Amino acid sequence: MKINAQINWTDGLQFVARAGNGPAVVLDSSDGGSGPSPMELVLIGVAGCTAIDVIMILQKKRADIVDFEVNISGERAEDYPQRYTRIHIEYVLSGRDIKPNAVEQAIQLSETKYCSASASLNA
Repeated sequence: MKINAQINWTDGLQFVARAGNGPAVVLDSSDGGSGPSPMELVLIGVAGCTAIDVIMILQKKRADIVDFEVNISGERAEDYPQRYTRIHIEYVLSGRDIKPNAVEQAIQLSETKYCSASASLNA
C-alpha cells in the first residue's frame, strides 16, 4: 500500500501538509506555536493509531464505551537525531459492563499486532 503526502513551506518554520486527499495540517517548530512539531505529530500518530485499534476491538466485543482518551508522552535522546527513547501511553475509558481483561487484551493486540505507527517506530 502506497501513501503519498506533500508538505509546503509557508513562512518561518511553518508548513502545511496533506496526505492524499485528506485535510491539511499545519506544522511548526516547537517555538513557532502555530501547529504541532513533526515529533509531536509522531506522538499524536501513535496515540491515534492505538486509539482506533482499541476502540475497534472493544466495539467488536460489544463493550459499551461512553468515554475514551489516550494520554501519551515521549522522552527523546539528548544527541541528534533526538529520537524517542521511551514512550508512555495511558488509556482512560469509562462505560457500562466493560470487562478489564477485554480492555487489556485490546491494548495488547494494538501494541503487538495492529498499531502500524508504533511498529514503525520499533523498526
